[in-house]
Amino acid sequence: MIYKILVSSLTFFTLATCQSHTPANATKTGKVKNTTVITDSSSQPIPKKEASAMSTVVPPDDQPVKTAEKEQSISNKKNVVYFKEGENKFLKEYEMNVTFKRMLEDSRCPKDVQCVWAGNAMAEIEVMGIYTRPVILQLSTMNDASRSYYNTQNFNGYKISLVEVSPDITSAKGFKALKGSYKIALQFEKETPGDSPTQKGGITTK
Repeated sequence: MIYKILVSSLTFFTLATCQSHTPANATKTGKVKNTTVITDSSSQPIPKKEASAMSTVVPPDDQPVKTAEKEQSISNKKNVVYFKEGENKFLKEYEMNVTFKRMLEDSRCPKDVQCVWAGNAMAEIEVMGIYTRPVILQLSTMNDASRSYYNTQNFNGYKISLVEVSPDITSAKGFKALKGSYKIALQFEKETPGDSPTQKGGITTK
């Protein structure tokens, strides 16, 4: 009887020992290693950017720059006032109202053409003092009494001179094309007793 009990106990102990080893083996067998793959981005080829198409560069028109530089050099002179075509200004310093009414002619040599004569530009100016009636003056870029071209005329105790006309005409844009877009510079200086009488002019308007 005792022998049977010992055999039964030994058998049970053996089974228990086998069951305790089975999960450990199963764990070892079923374990999966997780491997992390690190990619070095520096070793990857970088796609090249497509070269942008070359744009056609149009050279800028340097005429406005030259005009601005010319105006600046003239404005550095004393008593110079600029007028756009059709513009009116009251000049308190000279006690007169001045209007650049229009360009009467522009036969100046185009800047892209060689000429034997420089030509002339003539502006029509209306001036009116505080105590005077309106007077029309015709001022030219050149002085030629035989053609009635006067660069300077006197009014209200001042000499008024045309010192600049812009823009310059070209072979493509002449007087007709530039009408309405002219700009002039007038210089005002105190009249002196020795001024030439031929500079006195103007038509009094009613």
